[in-house]
Amino acid sequence: MLGGVFLSMGGLIVRHIDTADGWQIMFYRSWAFVVTVLAFLAWRYHGRLVQPFLNIGYLGILVGFALGTGFTLYLFALLHTTVANVAFILSASTFTAALLGWLVLGERVAGITWIAMVAAMAGIGIMVANGLEEGHLLGNLIALGAPLTFAITVVSVRRAGSRDMVPAICLAGVVAGCFATFMIPSFSLPLDDLLLSLAMGSAQLAAGFICITLGARWVPAAQVALLALTETVLAPIWVWLVVGEVPSATALIGGCIVLAAVLSQGLYALLQETRRQK
Repeated sequence: MLGGVFLSMGGLIVRHIDTADGWQIMFYRSWAFVVTVLAFLAWRYHGRLVQPFLNIGYLGILVGFALGTGFTLYLFALLHTTVANVAFILSASTFTAALLGWLVLGERVAGITWIAMVAAMAGIGIMVANGLEEGHLLGNLIALGAPLTFAITVVSVRRAGSRDMVPAICLAGVVAGCFATFMIPSFSLPLDDLLLSLAMGSAQLAAGFICITLGARWVPAAQVALLALTETVLAPIWVWLVVGEVPSATALIGGCIVLAAVLSQGLYALLQETRRQK
C-alpha cells in the first residue's frame, strides 16, 4: 500500500515543475532512480552487486527494456493529459497482463476477467473520446502504451520464477536514462526543477517499486493488485487538492468504469485465493 502511495505522487511532482521539458525530467529522474535502487541492492547483497545482475538472464533484460519504455511513456503521458486519465488507463495493466499471460504462458483467464476486460476497454474508450474533445488525445494515446509495457514486465517476472528481478528494475532506469541522454536538449535546469526531478526518481519512483517488490513476497498476488490501486485512487486526489486539476465528468465516468472493473477482478481473485487456502 505504501508503494502505491509513493507512486501516486508522480503527477503532483510533475505539475510543480516549471521549465524543464520531458527529456530533462526523464534524465534526472532515471539516474536518481538507478542510484537509489543500486544503493538498496548494495545494502541487500552486502556490496556484491555483479552476481545479482548476472542472475536476471534474458528475461531480466526484457523487463529492463519494457519497464524502461513504460517509465518514458508514463512521464510523457502526464505532460500531455490529466493525471486522472493516466492513472485510470494505467490501472488497466491488470487486464493486459492477464491477456498476455494467457497468450504467452497459457495461464487460464477466468470468465469474470474477460467481462471485466470488456468493461475496462469501454471505460478507456470513453476517456480517449473525451481526450479528443478536450485536446488530450495525444496524452491518452501515449498512456495506452504503458499498460502493455507493464504487462510484459509482469509476465516476464512470472516466467523468471524465484529469481530476484530488482536488478532488472534498476536496468529499466538505465534504459530510460539512456533514452533521455540522447534526447535531452540541455542538462541545465533551475534548481527547483532539478530537485523535483531527482525526488521523482528516488523518493517517488524507486521507493514505490522497492516497497511493492518487497511486499509482493509476503502478500498474495490478488491483494497486491488491490493494494496497488492506492496509486490510481490517490493520484487524481493529490493534484485536485494541491493544484486544482479537476478531471471532466466524462473522464471520471470512464475512469470509474475502469476502476470498478479492476476492483471487481481483484476482489474475485482474492476470494478464490481465500477459498484455496481453506
